[in-house]
Amino acid sequence: MNPRLEIVTIAAFVAAACALPGTFLVLRRVALMSDAISHSILPGIVIGFFLVGDRSHPLVIAGAALSGVLAVTLTEGLLKTRRVDKDAAIGLVFPVLFSIGVILITRYASGVHLDVDAVLLGELAFAPFNRATYFGLDLPVGIWVMGAILLLNVIAILLFYKELKLATFDPGLAAALGFAPTLIHYGLMTLVSVTAVGAFDHVGSILVVALMIAPPAAAYLLTNSLSRMLVISVVLGVLAAFGGYLVASWIDTSIAGAMATMSGVIFMITLLFAPEQGLIARKRLSRKRRERFAVEMLLVHLSRHENTATEAAENAMPHLTGELNWSPEFAGATVERAGQQGLIEKHGDQLRLTPKGRATAERVLMR
Repeated sequence: MNPRLEIVTIAAFVAAACALPGTFLVLRRVALMSDAISHSILPGIVIGFFLVGDRSHPLVIAGAALSGVLAVTLTEGLLKTRRVDKDAAIGLVFPVLFSIGVILITRYASGVHLDVDAVLLGELAFAPFNRATYFGLDLPVGIWVMGAILLLNVIAILLFYKELKLATFDPGLAAALGFAPTLIHYGLMTLVSVTAVGAFDHVGSILVVALMIAPPAAAYLLTNSLSRMLVISVVLGVLAAFGGYLVASWIDTSIAGAMATMSGVIFMITLLFAPEQGLIARKRLSRKRRERFAVEMLLVHLSRHENTATEAAENAMPHLTGELNWSPEFAGATVERAGQQGLIEKHGDQLRLTPKGRATAERVLMR
């Protein structure tokens, strides 16, 4: 396999593996937990490395995963004291664990290939050089490891989809039905930890956080369906990985940094242009609501003064700017809009309700 294709494949596996548990983190409003876990696993990696001398050894992965679960446990313990908020508890725990890992590296591992830069940024460009052969296939270790973790995440989510969905959207009902939301929570965090550990060695903690948060956050703006959100998250994550690699190749920069940047770019594009939840769509919807409300105000005003002694003065165009505090341009646009909808008729400066406009005014007053 071409080295470039191998790099992109590893990145795509990392993106997909991170997006799946990341979707539930975003929905549970604990996205920052991915940052906490991706940094908190460092002491577990370092201690495991000291014991076996190989960053890819299963013992290192297990130790790092336990370190991530420890971060979750400490965070939950702080929350139970009811003295700190969730974000504060996360912010208190992971800097301590990460700092312990940094101290261990700088104090005892300065002479080996285990440094803070590799921890934060990783180096995908070197991934094709670390290879392993299984089933007669000679592939980078990253493909084997991240492929296995991706498969694990897919199987876990398929097996416990109903439980995860219920515990995410209604933990109270999940508890009442005997689904043990706390156990589900720790199971999810274990998946996050294992995923972070596997990705950590190849792309660093920064990209792990970016791929766990940005694609699911973008997918959240595109759909209200959990199943579709999972699929869209994976697709967007893979697009970020592929686009980031192209950008990195083009400008000769960090592959992981470019991929993290592309994940942010994809989120920003989605935030702006999402069909229903995007800023432009929300702005357009807000304008339409404001225009509809203005037409309804006009109809109610005309209805109240219809067939009264003040009708000639109150239901005249010049009076709208003073009575309703509208600018002449806005008043003219509202009258034109109501006329196009067949709600009013204009006779010179006088405005009169049509039967349809009168019925609409009555429905508005009855709300």
